[in-house]
Amino acid sequence: MAEAQNLEAFSLAIHSIQALRSSVTRVFECLKDGMKNKESQEVRERSFLNEFQENLDCVNRDLNELERLSNLVGKPSENHPLHNSGLLSLDPVHDKTPLYSQLLQAYKWSNKLQYHSGLASGLLNQQSLKRSANQMGVSAKRRPKAQPTTLVLPPHYIDDVISRIDRMFPEMTIHLSRPNGSSAMLLVTLGKVLKVIVVMRSLFIDRTIVKGYNENVYTEDGKLDIWSKSNYQVFQKVTDHATTALLHYQLPQMPDVVVRSFMTWLRSYIKLFQAPCQRCGKFLQDGLPPTWRDFRTLEAFHDTCRQ
Repeated sequence: MAEAQNLEAFSLAIHSIQALRSSVTRVFECLKDGMKNKESQEVRERSFLNEFQENLDCVNRDLNELERLSNLVGKPSENHPLHNSGLLSLDPVHDKTPLYSQLLQAYKWSNKLQYHSGLASGLLNQQSLKRSANQMGVSAKRRPKAQPTTLVLPPHYIDDVISRIDRMFPEMTIHLSRPNGSSAMLLVTLGKVLKVIVVMRSLFIDRTIVKGYNENVYTEDGKLDIWSKSNYQVFQKVTDHATTALLHYQLPQMPDVVVRSFMTWLRSYIKLFQAPCQRCGKFLQDGLPPTWRDFRTLEAFHDTCRQ
C-alpha cells in the first residue's frame, strides 16, 4: 500500500514539474512578446503588467505544489548500497561513460555471488559434519590406515600402463621420459593434428599443454617445455578443455582407468579440423573449429554451442 502511494506521489510530482516548466515558458514568452498594440501607452503597459503578474502567480503556485509533493515522495535512503555513485546516473553523456549501469550490474553480480557462496558453504559444512560423525564412531585402533600405494606406484608398472594405452590407439604415439627423476612426462602426438605434453605424478595427471603439430615443444636445453602455451588460439582452447577433462575424470582408486579415459577423450581430437559442430552444423564459428568434446559421447561442439 505504501509503495502504491509513493508511486502515485511520484506521478503527481512529474505532472507538477511539467506544469512548472509550462508556466515558466509562458513567463519568458510574455517577456519576449512585450507590450501588444493597444489604444494607448498606458493601456499597453497595464495589460502587459497584468499578464506578466498572472504568469508569475502561476509559476509560484506550481512551485509550491511541487514542494508539497516532494515532501510526500520523501528523501532517498541514506543506506543506498552504491552511496554517492548514484550521482553518476545524472551524467549527461551517459552513452559515453556508462559507469552507473556497470556499477549496478557489478553490485547485482556481487550479491548473487555472495548468495551462492553462502549456499555452497552450507552444503560443504553439512558434508564435513557427516564425515566427522562417521569417523568419530570408529575407534582409533580399528580405523583402517590409508593406503598410499596409488601414489608410489613402481615405474615399471607406469611404463606398462602407458605402453598398453599406446598400443590401443594406432593414430596416437606416446613417448615417455623422466627428466626430473621418478615423475613421468609424456609427449603425445595425435596424427598430424596436435601434440600434447602431459606432466604426471605417478599415474595422476597434473598438467597438460596442447600445441600444434608443427610447433616446437622443447626448450633450448632440449627438455619438454611445460610452461609456454601454444601460439594458436585453437590449441589454447583445447588446453583449457583438457584441464577441464582432468577434473572430470577423477577416480583415485583406479588411476590407470583415469589415464585411459583421458587418452580416449584426447583421441577424439583426431578430427579437430574435420568434424562439424553437432548443434549448429558449422565447421567454423568466430574463426575457430569445434574445440569442445563431450566427455561421454565425444561429440564435437563449439565452445558456445555446448551450453
